[in-house]
Amino acid sequence: MRHDIHPPYGPVVFRDKAGDFAFLTRSTFTSDRTVVWEDGHTYPVVDVEISSASHPFYTGTARVLDTAGRVERFEQRYGRRGATL
Repeated sequence: MRHDIHPPYGPVVFRDKAGDFAFLTRSTFTSDRTVVWEDGHTYPVVDVEISSASHPFYTGTARVLDTAGRVERFEQRYGRRGATL
């Protein structure tokens, strides 16, 4: 690897305000804002809009779409592919 071309890689806290959830990991992403973590150290904090704590798929609030009904309605309206008129 070439030296001095990569950004610094260090601990960062990612915080999801909607889900009231935060986790500490390592990243090249940084921020001017900081937070005191559970271990007593101060880390840069990055606020995210959505995470596994607030995403509908992971929280179980996702809606399942009726794709079979949509296909049937499309075929009723426009006919099947390859059908001659």
